Amino acid sequence: MSDDTIYDIRWIRSVLPHRYPFLLVDRVLEIEPEKWIKAYKNVTANEEFFNGHFPGHPVMPGVMIIEGLAQAAGILTLHQREGREEKLMYFTGIDKARFRRPVVPGDQLIYEIEILRLRSSYCKLRGRALVDGQVAAEAVMASALVDR
Repeated sequence: MSDDTIYDIRWIRSVLPHRYPFLLVDRVLEIEPEKWIKAYKNVTANEEFFNGHFPGHPVMPGVMIIEGLAQAAGILTLHQREGREEKLMYFTGIDKARFRRPVVPGDQLIYEIEILRLRSSYCKLRGRALVDGQVAAEAVMASALVDR
């Protein structure tokens, strides 16, 4: 990070419209505008999705991991955009999604996102979600910027 901004949950809420129980980024560790971001989510046993996935053997759904990657990508692409309060990022594609290891309560999920292509209303990004340095999931994502 090149400035003194604290990229905590309050700041994240100022960038993303997501709220509990669907906000899946707790803190931004590092960010290089229009290039990459590193953020995390602390996975707890209290997550709503663990009530049904899977009782007695909780595993974070892969779709939620991809959503967390997308939210980190949204922070990266929206945080410096003028008028971001009036915009949303929508998925337009998810390619090469792979799930390498389960994510369970107690894990810290590290999101690493890099921009592959950035246009005024479109971006393509590569994301990895890691636990203890091991890749849990990865995907190439495409998104469109739309008005709220």
